[in-house]
Amino acid sequence: MSTVEALLSLAKTALALVFLSYASWSDYKTREVSNNVWILFAPIGFALTFTELYLYEPLNMLVFYGLSFGLTAAFAIILFYTGGFGGADAKALMCLALALPVYPENLFTPLSQQISPISKMFFPITVFSNAVLLVFIPVVLLLLHNFYWRQKSGGKLFEGGHKDESFWRKFLVLITGYKVSVKKLREKWHLYPLEDIEEDGNRFKRKLVIISKDENRDATVERLAKAVETGKIQDDVWASPGLPMLIFITAGLIIALFFGDIVWILVRLLLG
Repeated sequence: MSTVEALLSLAKTALALVFLSYASWSDYKTREVSNNVWILFAPIGFALTFTELYLYEPLNMLVFYGLSFGLTAAFAIILFYTGGFGGADAKALMCLALALPVYPENLFTPLSQQISPISKMFFPITVFSNAVLLVFIPVVLLLLHNFYWRQKSGGKLFEGGHKDESFWRKFLVLITGYKVSVKKLREKWHLYPLEDIEEDGNRFKRKLVIISKDENRDATVERLAKAVETGKIQDDVWASPGLPMLIFITAGLIIALFFGDIVWILVRLLLG
């Protein structure tokens, strides 16, 4: 491998790590990431990858590059429109596909000594699968917190209108949020309500909300506050900390580069 080729691979990897690290920090601090991050990240990543492919790879690799980006982009867009992803998360995966469409094996060898077939062809998908596994850490912590709250307070996790909700809806709320006072919900802008109130004349309904959207947050909080003030519900409502997925994506990238594809490693271990 020539010095220039090594420098190109190093530049692409460093670019992805720097931009995703900054985006993660911004997501954590403000729950927002400026579009300028992706406007800079995307063309630089594309230029570096295209240059590397043009100089050192056969032309048919351009097809695989396009396939990796196309699959990643379609996957990210579907997740975004189904509510599984934020806009910044989708843009991050697409930019990563432009900079690192495949695992940079000319620069790294994972500690696991195993480069999965998916990493060889669709490296951003490996990064995403690693990120999803990391999400299970806060899921477990939230579960433990909720059971601790129930034991300490002696209160019910689900009450009133919640009793009519399905088991799976309750379970999703249980692993993504915890109970807080409406006052705290008002003060902490990064907390998103996981329940809402519907009123129509004398009709009153309290319901759980799986996906909370930014544009609805303040109105939902005010409806909950009014219900508490009028004594219709107690001052403990479900809310989600709105965990910044970009942090998990960045961590997933670091793990994928230096350790490998966790899902692939687990599957190989299970299959012997």
